[in-house]
Amino acid sequence: MRRGVRYGIDVGKARVGVARSDVDGLMAVPSETCSRGDALERLGTVALSTEILEWVVGLPRTLDDRETPSTTDARDFASALVATTGVPVRLVDERLSTVSAQASLHSASHTVKSSREVIDQVAATILLQTTLDAERAGTMLGEMLEVS
Repeated sequence: MRRGVRYGIDVGKARVGVARSDVDGLMAVPSETCSRGDALERLGTVALSTEILEWVVGLPRTLDDRETPSTTDARDFASALVATTGVPVRLVDERLSTVSAQASLHSASHTVKSSREVIDQVAATILLQTTLDAERAGTMLGEMLEVS
């Protein structure tokens, strides 16, 4: 298992959910939710204050594995994130992460309306934890965008 802090990013139209791992890559925890308009600047600040191994950005796809306008939007955000921070991005299939986040919060008696920002963080946490678990099992998920 590679050592280093990873950040999970759930890109939405209005908000960006952020999760963070420990340096050993064992556990992901919710970190924050930023407005979409401020996200690159905020994540740039995070990159300056933390030694980050990589960003893990959710790549939305349909259940039958097709790309959508949201997929293109996530790829564009990931490219801008690499350019802004100089930190590589791993794009990972995020199918059902937001649905799983909503289900988790609903079972804890949270309504979707009252927990929109938390849903984004929980979706980012699920995405990052899935990626950490796969790497620990010897599988590297997703595709890399490297600093050019």
